[in-house]
Amino acid sequence: MENITLEGSTKTPSVQFDATKGSLAIRGRSIPENSIEFYSPLLDWIDTYGTNAKNPTVVIIQLEYFNTSSSKCILDIFKRLEKIRSQGNEVLVKWHYEADDEDMLEAGEDYQAIISLPFEMIEVEEA
Repeated sequence: MENITLEGSTKTPSVQFDATKGSLAIRGRSIPENSIEFYSPLLDWIDTYGTNAKNPTVVIIQLEYFNTSSSKCILDIFKRLEKIRSQGNEVLVKWHYEADDEDMLEAGEDYQAIISLPFEMIEVEEA
């Protein structure tokens, strides 16, 4: 299975999905013009990864901002990871937020409340 490595831009986050390590990371800003077009290959990758997931799978989310359409896509990612977890695999979400960014902390807490995945909230210094 090929890994996914995407450079971030002013509108899209960097992505590093490594099937060998069981590591999925999304970092930066997510305001793509077409979120579904951007996230669809990532969702497909997770579907394939789920057939032979590493245990544990660690998901790192470190976003400085995301728009509404991205939030739906991120929820779709979590739902797919929830399915992987329901098959007996350990999945941990590490949600990073900057110390003064209460909105991003609350966004992580909102996902945590509606998704059946363990979340670890990690406060980071402002970049």
